[in-house]
Amino acid sequence: MSSEHADGRRPDPATDGRRPDPATEAFVAHRNLLFTVAYEMLGSAVDAEDVLQETWLRWAGVDLAAVRDRRAYLVRITTRQALGRLRTIGRRKESYVGPWLPEPLLTSPDVAEQVELADSVSMAMMMVLETLGPIERAVFVLREVFGLGYEEIAEAVDKTPVAVRQIAHRARAHVAARRPRGAVSADEARTAIAAFQRAVETGDLQQLLDLLAPDVVALSDGGGIKQAMPRPTVGAGPVGRLLAAGVAVWGPLGTCEPAQVNGHPALILRVDGEIDLVVAMRIDEGLITGIYSVRNPEKLTHMERETPLSL
Repeated sequence: MSSEHADGRRPDPATDGRRPDPATEAFVAHRNLLFTVAYEMLGSAVDAEDVLQETWLRWAGVDLAAVRDRRAYLVRITTRQALGRLRTIGRRKESYVGPWLPEPLLTSPDVAEQVELADSVSMAMMMVLETLGPIERAVFVLREVFGLGYEEIAEAVDKTPVAVRQIAHRARAHVAARRPRGAVSADEARTAIAAFQRAVETGDLQQLLDLLAPDVVALSDGGGIKQAMPRPTVGAGPVGRLLAAGVAVWGPLGTCEPAQVNGHPALILRVDGEIDLVVAMRIDEGLITGIYSVRNPEKLTHMERETPLSL
């Protein structure tokens, strides 16, 4: 199989249209899983797609007769490529303007129905994963989310199984101390989103303000392209004033609609029909503890169509 189209674009074997060979069949069968692995490691759908292309190029040259477990082999390639890409993203973040938030994904209702998958890709969990080092993040994702054995993970991250076990223990404790407290019910999430939508559409913020936790944190990612808060806003009072100012601007200008983003209810705000802002929330014990607003247009390219995810 050629590695490039005539116009120089690299092919995606999942959509290339030609009759698949065994290597292509295996890749296509696990494509959604590989994308999910890469996305959870990187927090960027654009970079995850690039990692999948790199994975395909390497997989296409593998002798399948020597591969015992094709799924594990593909995950290993994807993990190694994602670890390399993390270094690039790290350099990019150093010069990033304002807070950096994960790239939101429009997801289908079936992702929300898979509680483990939805929790692992939620914006709240993706923010927690951002606090891990690259190897810790890879080990946590592969072990806790995808259930890989320590030996498989060791091969993927070039560590011994004993070292991987220790890294997994540290990462698990780190995440447990920072992840949302308790499972968030769908009703709680919908109530919070409905309160936000009501505030934008009517100017009545009271229901939304009543849901703010005392230590709520609001983050806004414009990437230096769109206007956004240059730093986090902390506390119910400051966040409430910020929301009031935002609603005063957005109410007359935009329209808003609920959507499933990263497996959970969220809100899409449009201006002149174009997506201008995506708002996701973290909810702990019925109160909003995190508000994540993404305005950077480079991070909204996966919001016009659903992105399939898989464990």
